[in-house]
Amino acid sequence: MAEEEATALPGGEESQADVCPTIRELQRLLDSKHPFPHHVDEVWPNLYLADLCFANNRYELWKLGITHVLNAAHGRMHSDGSPEYYGTSITYHGVPANDLPDFNISQYFYSASEFIHKALDTPGARVLVHCVVGISRSASLVLAYLMIHHQLTLTQAIQHVQENRWIFPNAGFLQQLLHLDEELQQTRKNQRQEGELSQMAGWEDRL
Repeated sequence: MAEEEATALPGGEESQADVCPTIRELQRLLDSKHPFPHHVDEVWPNLYLADLCFANNRYELWKLGITHVLNAAHGRMHSDGSPEYYGTSITYHGVPANDLPDFNISQYFYSASEFIHKALDTPGARVLVHCVVGISRSASLVLAYLMIHHQLTLTQAIQHVQENRWIFPNAGFLQQLLHLDEELQQTRKNQRQEGELSQMAGWEDRL
């Protein structure tokens, strides 16, 4: 999808939610919030975004009650994250992503989202998602989770996270999130149409 053109789902009348934003519009939205240097922020109930400094501090994790860690910088320099590092008290999941626009982070959208989803379904769980600074790689995975499991659009997911933390995924990650947004919206539209057709068929059978 070209940056200059908004993509709408085909067929039927367009609603505001059906129209995907452009990269420039998303970047303006991200620019609308000023950076603030928090080490960790709760961006969804029991879901935290953090930087590497906080993630590598096991005492701070213990104080916050973190039970699951998703490391979006797994295997990268200065990232100590591993099952051995955290021990048995924390369930660990590593994503070896590079914070580069041409890196395919979309290959981890569903697996990372499933890890977060299953963790938050566990009573008493608190999930920490981090990379190095906690604004691009980790933020992209959290946005994908909100889109996949909570049916938010990309714009809605960004706005929700921005209420508690400044984030700024790189342009390549935004493009991949846009593709996910388009796919999810198309799937949900198809499901709505199928449901309407099924309902109509049910009424016809009663006539």
